[in-house]
Amino acid sequence: MKTAVAAPVLTLAQARALHLSAQGLLARPRRRARKADLLDAIARMQLLQIDTIHIVARSPYLVLYSRLGAYPQAWLEELLAQREIFEVWAHEACFAPMSDYLLHRNAMPQRAHHWAIRNAQAHRSSSGAKIERLLEHIRGLGPVKSSDFEREQAGGGGWWGWKDEKRWLEAAFALGELMVARRENFHRVYDLTERVAGSVVPDWNTARLDIATVRRETLLKSVRALGLTQARWIADYYRTKPRLRDADLDPLVEQGALLRVAVKGWDAPAYVHPDHAAALALAATGRLRASHATLLSPFDPVVWDRERASEFFGFDYTLECYTPEPKRRYGYFVLPILARGRLVGRLDAKAHRREGVFEVKALFLEEDVVADEALIADIARAIDDCARWHATPKVDLQRCRPAILRTPLRAALRALQSA
Repeated sequence: MKTAVAAPVLTLAQARALHLSAQGLLARPRRRARKADLLDAIARMQLLQIDTIHIVARSPYLVLYSRLGAYPQAWLEELLAQREIFEVWAHEACFAPMSDYLLHRNAMPQRAHHWAIRNAQAHRSSSGAKIERLLEHIRGLGPVKSSDFEREQAGGGGWWGWKDEKRWLEAAFALGELMVARRENFHRVYDLTERVAGSVVPDWNTARLDIATVRRETLLKSVRALGLTQARWIADYYRTKPRLRDADLDPLVEQGALLRVAVKGWDAPAYVHPDHAAALALAATGRLRASHATLLSPFDPVVWDRERASEFFGFDYTLECYTPEPKRRYGYFVLPILARGRLVGRLDAKAHRREGVFEVKALFLEEDVVADEALIADIARAIDDCARWHATPKVDLQRCRPAILRTPLRAALRALQSA
């Protein structure tokens, strides 16, 4: 008879370390980043969410910076133009490794509930003939940008008040008829899928994965990206439905495709991908230690699930850029502060690129965080490093909570800037 192996029991700190290790946020990078490291980081996360707000660096650049340190932002666009990555609607609009193209293409049916797919299907239904003419235009004349088409009238409805051609381009992109061939000044350049994926993915339009295979693969990829997760958090990573229960994962545990572990203080089991078995063993013996301090994007995978961030870090994070200003608690584009395995606070920042100033309008520590000398040094270094990468090396620290933090943090920042 086969002897059952007792499941590891982790402390919450050990669980967090495993999560951050999988996400590439456990330790400070040991060397200067190379372009290949960007692709590795995206593959590790599976998905890199896209957002256009650029009060500081746009989110996808910042997510990569948090893991890799300083690197040329142009590398991300180069990977896209080189067909190493592609854009797709998954969690939201995301970059994903081109090696996963067939999985995403065959996942369309399980994403039918996504708002972007529903909108695209509605536009395809109401404007199909016009979209076909647009596709023929691209087929004959080559890739296009939205700006290639003049707006016929001001205003308009639909997606963010876009002109018709932009809505048609986005609909065809969401449904997989068009892809983003490259970006110019972060604006999408659209081309036929057969010319983008078709140039690098064999059988791009004929290879079929059944629904069960797609569901299994996205589930396992989600767990691997998260490092450690409860069942109820898995579906959100690729925006699939329904939420999973522990019973849904029993067959994968029995097959050895997932490892089930316990975390002290949690009333539900957690799951680890076998690829992280070695890291799990280190975590369980306290040898997987978080030492990195950095600023995170509001769209970082670590915080994009509010419930998960609360369970892992005791950190209640709400994105407030879409909240009316009088109702904001913290600010417009607030960056979580990661320090040695904890989310210790958040700051409202703006990069004034022309003046070379990185403005910290307000910095808030979590109520249970003690601002000792080591933490102040970690936060100062995280801010200074990020400011230098933005080419805004002068840090203007304004308000802090608690207010007593402002003087020592300013002193620590001055010491770094004068070094």
